[in-house]
Amino acid sequence: KSTIANALMVKLLEMGGRPVTLLDGDLVRQHLSSELGFSKEHRDLNIQRIGWVASEITKNGGIALCAPIAPYDHTRQVVRSLIEPVGGFDLVHVATPLEVCEQRDRKGLYAKARAGEIKEFTGISDPYEEPADAEIVIDTTNLRPSEAAQQIILHLEAQGYIGPDTD
Repeated sequence: KSTIANALMVKLLEMGGRPVTLLDGDLVRQHLSSELGFSKEHRDLNIQRIGWVASEITKNGGIALCAPIAPYDHTRQVVRSLIEPVGGFDLVHVATPLEVCEQRDRKGLYAKARAGEIKEFTGISDPYEEPADAEIVIDTTNLRPSEAAQQIILHLEAQGYIGPDTD
């Protein structure tokens, strides 16, 4: 998610027009939600904080790219309800199979979760509720991050969010 979001941010900045802010899940947790743990309640609160910041960015004419793990449908709906009244909201579901996520895990978190060292780990010991209302679904199994970002750009252009006539 973060790699795709970074590639998307670069593409949007190259296009110009509007300021772009990336709200990466790890960075937001470090700087805005460092007191939170990983219980369902704390993860919900973290995602809602990201949603509120994104709504403020959107309200002020910017583009907010949010790249957290948002495992619960209800929380995604809350965030959608914060942002839609002030601007566009498109949910991108990065639908990569769990085994591919584990293969790509540079931090070793999946192995630690499987060994029981990390509790409440999404996809292992805690559920991930796949979104039924995603505007775009991307399976990155055979896509490079730049290709996934380009698919999102094409979607945003088709929806009229970006492009020559949207500045």
